[in-house]
Amino acid sequence: MSRFMHGDSVQVMGVFPDKSIDFILTDPPYLVGFKDRFGRSIANDVNSEWVQPASNEMFRVLKDNSLAVSFYGWNRIDIFMQAWKAAGFRVVGHIVFTKPNASKSAFVGYLHESAYVLAKGRPAAAD
Repeated sequence: MSRFMHGDSVQVMGVFPDKSIDFILTDPPYLVGFKDRFGRSIANDVNSEWVQPASNEMFRVLKDNSLAVSFYGWNRIDIFMQAWKAAGFRVVGHIVFTKPNASKSAFVGYLHESAYVLAKGRPAAAD
């Protein structure tokens, strides 16, 4: 059964049994202090205190030999990568999604979003 749950990810996952989730797809705050043109911000986007606990919970609830896909802030990859590896994940792939409009233009136009494919154990590869 699939369902969406709203709440603090560490607290929500905390009630799940160990090894009870088949797959995780997450688009967490990128740790960049984002504000849109109306001044709205994203909760937990200004500190990284939640990254390790969330990564640990993801690893705990994910079934053995399964995958997780996590988007991340490209300029904060060191924080995310350290947390994923400390939790026990192996990096097994990287996905880049193109988008038609730049989210920001500074030195380059940011016309993509990226995600890492993380493995717990040894998931079977597609044929």
